[in-house]
Amino acid sequence: MKEMQDINGLYNEVCEIITSARQNAVRSVDFCRVQMYWNIGRRIQEEEQKGKERADYGAYFLKNLAKKLEPEYGSGFSVRQLERSRQFYKMFPIASTLRSQFNWSQYKLLISIPDDYKREYYELEAMNNCWTARELERQINSQLYERLLLSNDKESVLAVARKERIPQAPQEIIKDPMVLEFLGLERKAEYYEKDLEQALITHLQKFLLELGNGFTFVARQKRILIEDDEFFADLVFYNRLLRCFVVVELKTGKLTHQDLGQLQMYVNYYDRVEKLPDENPTIGILLCTAKNDTAVRMTLPEHNTAILASQYQLYLPSQEQLVNEVETIRRLAEGEKL
Repeated sequence: MKEMQDINGLYNEVCEIITSARQNAVRSVDFCRVQMYWNIGRRIQEEEQKGKERADYGAYFLKNLAKKLEPEYGSGFSVRQLERSRQFYKMFPIASTLRSQFNWSQYKLLISIPDDYKREYYELEAMNNCWTARELERQINSQLYERLLLSNDKESVLAVARKERIPQAPQEIIKDPMVLEFLGLERKAEYYEKDLEQALITHLQKFLLELGNGFTFVARQKRILIEDDEFFADLVFYNRLLRCFVVVELKTGKLTHQDLGQLQMYVNYYDRVEKLPDENPTIGILLCTAKNDTAVRMTLPEHNTAILASQYQLYLPSQEQLVNEVETIRRLAEGEKL
């Protein structure tokens, strides 16, 4: 019996060693690929600079280089890939700044972002949160950076990503709108709040990613007893950066002042019953499909910081919507009237 236990224990340890070695090997190969493309980009840039007096030299050089490389090494050395390599080196000219945890797929996504600040934000967040290439692509496609800029200035957003400061307000973390396309809910006129809640629980990891940094799950349908009356808060989280509870209520329609009042009661309960003396006041988030911002402002106290109403959409925006949203943000940043 003891021998079998020893063998099983040894088996588990050996499995861990093998798995770890394989993972390290994959990471090593991925980073070698990154370094390969960086070095190719460096050599292309150096060669192009020799013929910079000719405007068409770069295109001519890359086209002919690809013709010689592709037959022997495959499509990974096409003109497009060589152009990416050159762009990669120009954006990351110092080899020591390359992130060893990033693979080439992640770097391809980063170098496709022309704005330096936006690219830095996604690079830092991908590193801080260990995003895979798929997660990074989703955050870029859902306009995470632009959504945060709607309620924050660029310097604040980058300072948090750089870990130069800790978020002081929920608006620095929580996005409006939230994009919940990962839930896979059907396009139909009506669905029940319990369906939305169950979908969020099923995809809890992705929902936490969409919520923002520092969130941990606490409870679902949290029972709140006030004298003889029972109430149930849909979802409760804790944010370690803001050091407070976060109560989330789900609405599948346009929010009402009654919805805000109910959420305010849950927030008051957590502040007065659950919160420890050294923790910050509770935040309430009302997730709804539509809202009247003026009605929200009139319902809540003038200097409200506890209740946030955030719209959600179940599908990623179209290309046209993305372009319109970016243009709106640009005009707001430049002080234009819409």
